[in-house]
Amino acid sequence: MEDGETRVSEGVAPTGVRTFDCVQCGARLEYAPGGGALQCPYCGAEQPVVMVDETIDEHDYVTWQSSPIKPTGRTGAHLLSCPRCAAQLETDDLSTLCQFCGAPIVVDVNPDEQIVPEGVVPFTIDRRGAQDAVRAWVGSRLFAPNRLKKVTATEQLKGTYLPHWTFDASTSTRYSGLRGEHYFETQQVTVMVDGRPQQQTRQVMRTRWWPASGAVARDFDDVVVVASTRLEPDQIARLSPWSLEGARPYQPEYLSGYQALRYDVQPDQGLEAAKQQMRTVILDDCRHDIGGDVQQVHSMDTRYAELMFKLMLLPVWVAAYLYGGTTYQVFVNAHTGQVIGDRPYSIPKIIAAVVLGLIVVAVLVFLFSQQQSTGVTIGGPGGSG
Repeated sequence: MEDGETRVSEGVAPTGVRTFDCVQCGARLEYAPGGGALQCPYCGAEQPVVMVDETIDEHDYVTWQSSPIKPTGRTGAHLLSCPRCAAQLETDDLSTLCQFCGAPIVVDVNPDEQIVPEGVVPFTIDRRGAQDAVRAWVGSRLFAPNRLKKVTATEQLKGTYLPHWTFDASTSTRYSGLRGEHYFETQQVTVMVDGRPQQQTRQVMRTRWWPASGAVARDFDDVVVVASTRLEPDQIARLSPWSLEGARPYQPEYLSGYQALRYDVQPDQGLEAAKQQMRTVILDDCRHDIGGDVQQVHSMDTRYAELMFKLMLLPVWVAAYLYGGTTYQVFVNAHTGQVIGDRPYSIPKIIAAVVLGLIVVAVLVFLFSQQQSTGVTIGGPGGSG
């Protein structure tokens, strides 16, 4: 079968699939992280990924929004036939491994069904590098059980491309609020010194408030929003900031050997999430524009222009491990090496830390009381001079 050919079994929808064959042994090639080439997992032969003469383009959001027919990511499972063993498969993903023979399969993207990925950030951290990152992450966790290191050291990670929307926008914002300026007042206060009341002065900070209003403007480029709800979006968002410097125009070769999820967050939903990120930055701009010592922003009216968006596939290593009857997930940014995830806590370690803290506090209180007692004896009435 030629590369890119569609093989269909009777009763299976004609969804095109791609596999990439090793010229030496005929096995299916997988993308090798960081090398820019496909590699055979059996004989080690490599085949460079031929760079396409294309650019990573963006879509005009207003044009997309006004289109009467929009491609959607919620198309249901795709039926296909494995090019190696002819088994019938059903998958929601853009790429996967055959559950029968393990062949890496990349599904052709249909622009009538969904928005086609414009770009991909290829894996730059391989499986071993991801395992090392997870082990280092576990080792740095306070109060982690000792046995956790053994569990994660042998954990198998799954390479996955996650869809993300990126948004560009030119914004202008009118705001209103208050500008606060600090000043100090001198006050007379009564304090007890050696058991006797004394008058002392102290400086008390006050704030004068003045009405403030104005306008700020900011351009945003590549605000990244998770476009899948299948893998805990709040956790995945913590893998940011994403570096898109290594992004390349979408080619199916980069997906070979990895799972790639389809998006189920539509662009309009993604834009609302992007606006929340932009709002945080714009709020800081308003505060800076108000000036003074402190600020209050009561209202912001933001206008968005030149809205552009695109779909990117970003690489993540995913691990799920069982510890104490509970499943925990860990995610590794396969481009930057950042690790986030869930972890168990060691109750004995926490109790020991609390007890140690109480002992330290008790010792400090005892030493302080002894110092105070010694001071009274030396400097009190009838003491030697």
